[in-house]
Amino acid sequence: QVQLVDSGGGLVQAGGSLRLSCRVSGRTFSRTFGNDAIGWFRQAPGKEREFVAAINWSGITTIYADSVKGRFTISRDNGKNTAWLQMNSLTPEDTAIYYCTLREGPAATMAQSDYNLWGRGTQVTVSS
Repeated sequence: QVQLVDSGGGLVQAGGSLRLSCRVSGRTFSRTFGNDAIGWFRQAPGKEREFVAAINWSGITTIYADSVKGRFTISRDNGKNTAWLQMNSLTPEDTAIYYCTLREGPAATMAQSDYNLWGRGTQVTVSS
């Protein structure tokens, strides 16, 4: 059974950094497969879930929401079945549950409906 395990959230002060991890188990995504894009979305209390960042199967193409561009970096290591979201210069507005998601397709996209498998989420809280 394929699972996404997202982790790395926590409590951090404004201006701090966190690194979220997304590990795929029960399946490998390597260049020999070349099918799976990875995305991160987040949901703040009382708000809709929104796109944060995504990376294509090879790691060459990345896309970001305007609100995190220049502060967050998405990356992946297909040999380790893992992707990461490095978050710097965090602000209280970044407080949310962050979800890792996998798309059974090579291209990174911003649409939630394009993604097939979701992690349970990891809480990120930024204090002012």
